[in-house]
Amino acid sequence: MTQKELLYIEDAIGHEQNIIKILTYYIDNINESDTKDYLRDEIGKHVVQKDNLMNLLEGKANEWSINIR
Repeated sequence: MTQKELLYIEDAIGHEQNIIKILTYYIDNINESDTKDYLRDEIGKHVVQKDNLMNLLEGKANEWSINIR
């Protein structure tokens, strides 16, 4: 994986974290339960995406550490 690809993944993780933070803010500041439920579902999707990206990075880090030894 190239440095540029790693930076892209790092940026994507940051974007996912920001989306989660924004959606959480709106959940905390609205009263409509249907909208809150929708936003919670969206947060779940973004948490999964962030976790997938983190797992990809962790897998690459482990792969590199094995190759270095």
